[in-house]
Amino acid sequence: MRIVVIGGSGHVGTFLVPRLVRAGHEVVTISRGQRAAYLDDDAWRDVRQVRADREAEDAAGTFPGRVAALAPDAVVDMVCFTPESASALVDGLRGRVGHLVTCGTIWRYGPSVKVPVTDANATPPVGDYGTGKHAITELLRRETASGGLLTTTLHPGHISGPGWHPIGPLGNLDPRVWRALSAGDELLVPGLGAELMHHVHADDVAQAFQLALERRAAAAGGSFNVVAPSALTARGFAQIAAGWFGQEARLRSVGWDEFRAHVGDQHADTSWDHLWRSHCASIDDTRAVLGYRPAHEPEDAVHEAIAWLIEHGQLDVARPMVG
Repeated sequence: MRIVVIGGSGHVGTFLVPRLVRAGHEVVTISRGQRAAYLDDDAWRDVRQVRADREAEDAAGTFPGRVAALAPDAVVDMVCFTPESASALVDGLRGRVGHLVTCGTIWRYGPSVKVPVTDANATPPVGDYGTGKHAITELLRRETASGGLLTTTLHPGHISGPGWHPIGPLGNLDPRVWRALSAGDELLVPGLGAELMHHVHADDVAQAFQLALERRAAAAGGSFNVVAPSALTARGFAQIAAGWFGQEARLRSVGWDEFRAHVGDQHADTSWDHLWRSHCASIDDTRAVLGYRPAHEPEDAVHEAIAWLIEHGQLDVARPMVG
């Protein structure tokens, strides 16, 4: 099968593209060409890489034609963020391509009232990102239900893996969190610390995309969560992570105003976005329909990411990891 992957050098593409090559598929990637994949893999030698600025070509109305001209059997869209962009691509591929698999997000769900979250018990999305992704999901669902282009949408949690900074125990990207945990210093935790975050290893997300592509009939019209088998509470996450450095986590619960004054607006806003939602998403349908079998618990995915960052001099910690 010839598969075009839009945004193939990103977090998931780093693992997905080599997976598809090794499975015998012909793979073409489309990206701006500004970044190589996060990890080296000999499989990339068999990949045709096309450079294109999707945002600029969307504005010009030329991007869907560029994708269709590559004559793919299936298209993976990792970087679609607006319903307008999704609609244009669908219009350009309808009747010319067999399957479109798009990357969504578990932020299509609003704050949890019951976990694990499913389509049946979820609250409406909040914020531009989640609202936009939800609208894309519904657009694609309607497209397939009406007899048009066959589509599938996969919804990852907080993607972690080697090569980039993962969402940390406070729900943000503040590197000082890792310094404090590694040193055994006190860490201020906003709220109760019982809020949930649902991570997933990038290769498990890649597994789900490969399954959706290779089980097209089962995946048709579906919308599937792609996360680790379990979720982490903020406090539990911090305790586990401190243990990687041979430390006990010293945690103190504080109100959000004190937390914001301590870490600054940017990190506080990011923490609020993640912790307020308190997500633990169900993968029952993903297991049953696609055969998804995640290989990584959430702490394992984050551990791999942090170990890589330390090894490559991209994260300052007080002492080496011991586990």
